[in-house]
Amino acid sequence: MVSHSMSENDVPDPLKIVHYLLKDDPFSLWMGVEVEEARTGYCRISCTVTESMLNGFSVTHGGIIFSLADTALAFSAATYGRVSLAIDNSISFLKKSTNGDKIIVISDVIHITHKTGVFEVNVKNSNEELIALMKGTVYRTGEIIKISE
Repeated sequence: MVSHSMSENDVPDPLKIVHYLLKDDPFSLWMGVEVEEARTGYCRISCTVTESMLNGFSVTHGGIIFSLADTALAFSAATYGRVSLAIDNSISFLKKSTNGDKIIVISDVIHITHKTGVFEVNVKNSNEELIALMKGTVYRTGEIIKISE
Protein backbone atom coordinates (compact mmCIF):
# COMPACT_ATOMS: atom_id res chain seq x y z
CA MET A 1 0.00 0.00 0.00
CA VAL A 2 1.20 3.51 -0.78
CA SER A 3 0.29 6.64 1.16
CA HIS A 4 1.19 10.29 0.63
CA SER A 5 1.72 11.51 4.18
CA MET A 6 4.02 10.18 6.85
CA SER A 7 6.60 11.58 9.20
CA GLU A 8 10.16 10.26 9.40
CA ASN A 9 9.25 8.62 12.71
CA ASP A 10 6.62 6.50 10.95
CA VAL A 11 9.08 4.86 8.52
CA PRO A 12 8.94 1.08 8.99
CA ASP A 13 12.07 -0.89 9.80
CA PRO A 14 14.24 -1.08 6.64
CA LEU A 15 14.44 -4.87 6.78
CA LYS A 16 10.63 -5.10 6.96
CA ILE A 17 10.34 -2.80 3.94
CA VAL A 18 12.72 -4.95 1.89
CA HIS A 19 10.97 -8.22 2.82
CA TYR A 20 7.61 -6.60 2.03
CA LEU A 21 8.83 -5.58 -1.44
CA LEU A 22 10.46 -8.95 -2.14
CA LYS A 23 7.32 -10.96 -1.44
CA ASP A 24 5.53 -9.20 -4.34
CA ASP A 25 8.50 -9.33 -6.75
CA PRO A 26 8.10 -12.49 -8.88
CA PHE A 27 11.28 -11.95 -10.92
CA SER A 28 13.49 -11.52 -7.85
CA LEU A 29 11.82 -14.55 -6.29
CA TRP A 30 12.50 -16.53 -9.49
CA MET A 31 16.17 -15.53 -9.24
CA GLY A 32 16.20 -16.88 -5.69
CA VAL A 33 17.08 -13.54 -4.10
CA GLU A 34 17.70 -13.76 -0.37
CA VAL A 35 17.90 -10.66 1.81
CA GLU A 36 20.95 -10.81 4.06
CA GLU A 37 20.89 -7.31 5.55
CA ALA A 38 19.08 -4.00 5.22
CA ARG A 39 19.40 -0.68 6.99
CA THR A 40 18.66 2.85 5.91
CA GLY A 41 20.42 3.45 2.58
CA TYR A 42 21.94 -0.03 2.45
CA CYS A 43 20.94 -3.50 1.33
CA ARG A 44 22.80 -6.78 0.94
CA ILE A 45 21.18 -9.58 -1.07
CA SER A 46 22.43 -12.84 -2.53
CA CYS A 47 21.45 -15.67 -4.82
CA THR A 48 22.96 -18.82 -6.27
CA VAL A 49 23.43 -18.99 -10.03
CA THR A 50 21.41 -21.77 -11.66
CA GLU A 51 21.73 -23.32 -15.12
CA SER A 52 18.75 -21.30 -16.38
CA MET A 53 20.70 -18.09 -15.62
CA LEU A 54 23.58 -18.93 -17.97
CA ASN A 55 24.19 -17.57 -21.45
CA GLY A 56 25.46 -19.48 -24.50
CA PHE A 57 29.03 -19.36 -23.16
CA SER A 58 28.01 -21.09 -19.89
CA VAL A 59 28.62 -17.98 -17.80
CA THR A 60 26.04 -15.97 -15.88
CA HIS A 61 24.00 -13.86 -18.28
CA GLY A 62 24.76 -10.15 -17.95
CA GLY A 63 21.03 -9.47 -17.64
CA ILE A 64 20.93 -11.57 -14.48
CA ILE A 65 23.86 -9.67 -12.95
CA PHE A 66 22.26 -6.35 -13.93
CA SER A 67 18.89 -7.46 -12.52
CA LEU A 68 20.44 -8.47 -9.20
CA ALA A 69 22.21 -5.10 -8.96
CA ASP A 70 19.00 -3.27 -9.90
CA THR A 71 17.08 -5.22 -7.25
CA ALA A 72 19.59 -4.31 -4.54
CA LEU A 73 19.45 -0.68 -5.71
CA ALA A 74 15.65 -0.65 -5.50
CA PHE A 75 15.65 -2.22 -2.05
CA SER A 76 18.31 0.10 -0.60
CA ALA A 77 16.53 3.17 -2.00
CA ALA A 78 13.23 1.95 -0.52
CA THR A 79 14.71 1.69 2.98
CA TYR A 80 13.99 5.39 3.39
CA GLY A 81 10.29 4.56 3.25
CA ARG A 82 9.45 6.24 -0.07
CA VAL A 83 8.77 4.73 -3.47
CA SER A 84 11.92 5.29 -5.53
CA LEU A 85 12.34 4.58 -9.24
CA ALA A 86 15.60 4.08 -11.13
CA ILE A 87 16.28 6.84 -13.63
CA ASP A 88 19.86 5.92 -14.58
CA ASN A 89 21.98 2.80 -14.11
CA SER A 90 25.48 2.17 -15.41
CA ILE A 91 27.22 -1.17 -14.93
CA SER A 92 30.71 -2.51 -15.61
CA PHE A 93 31.15 -6.28 -15.81
CA LEU A 94 34.56 -7.13 -14.37
CA LYS A 95 34.71 -10.90 -13.92
CA LYS A 96 32.60 -13.89 -14.91
CA SER A 97 30.53 -16.15 -12.69
CA THR A 98 29.16 -19.59 -13.48
CA ASN A 99 26.59 -22.19 -12.49
CA GLY A 100 26.51 -22.77 -8.73
CA ASP A 101 28.30 -19.54 -7.80
CA LYS A 102 26.86 -17.55 -4.92
CA ILE A 103 26.42 -13.93 -5.96
CA ILE A 104 26.46 -11.27 -3.22
CA VAL A 105 25.14 -7.80 -4.05
CA ILE A 106 25.65 -4.77 -1.81
CA SER A 107 23.97 -1.44 -2.54
CA ASP A 108 25.00 1.58 -0.48
CA VAL A 109 23.93 5.21 -0.70
CA ILE A 110 26.50 7.72 -1.95
CA HIS A 111 24.31 10.85 -1.96
CA ILE A 112 20.66 11.45 -1.10
CA THR A 113 18.41 14.47 -1.52
CA HIS A 114 14.69 15.01 -1.22
CA LYS A 115 14.17 14.10 -4.91
CA THR A 116 17.09 11.86 -5.94
CA GLY A 117 19.53 9.32 -4.60
CA VAL A 118 22.80 7.97 -5.96
CA PHE A 119 23.94 4.49 -4.96
CA GLU A 120 27.01 2.31 -5.54
CA VAL A 121 26.21 -1.35 -6.10
CA ASN A 122 28.97 -3.96 -5.76
CA VAL A 123 28.36 -7.44 -7.16
CA LYS A 124 30.73 -10.06 -5.73
CA ASN A 125 31.25 -13.78 -5.84
CA SER A 126 31.50 -16.00 -2.77
CA ASN A 127 35.26 -15.26 -2.62
CA GLU A 128 34.36 -11.55 -2.20
CA GLU A 129 35.87 -10.81 -5.63
CA LEU A 130 34.19 -7.91 -7.43
CA ILE A 131 32.47 -9.20 -10.58
CA ALA A 132 30.44 -6.09 -11.46
CA LEU A 133 30.07 -2.49 -10.35
CA MET A 134 26.94 -0.39 -10.86
CA LYS A 135 26.19 3.24 -10.16
CA GLY A 136 22.47 3.87 -9.95
CA THR A 137 20.41 7.02 -9.62
CA VAL A 138 16.83 6.94 -8.36
CA TYR A 139 14.00 9.43 -8.37
CA ARG A 140 12.39 9.59 -4.92
CA THR A 141 8.64 10.05 -5.30
CA GLY A 142 6.39 11.51 -2.65
CA GLU A 143 4.67 8.15 -2.26
CA ILE A 144 5.25 6.50 1.10
CA ILE A 145 5.66 2.75 1.43
CA LYS A 146 3.12 1.61 3.99
CA ILE A 147 3.39 -2.01 4.97
CA SER A 148 0.08 -3.82 5.30
CA GLU A 149 0.20 -6.21 8.22
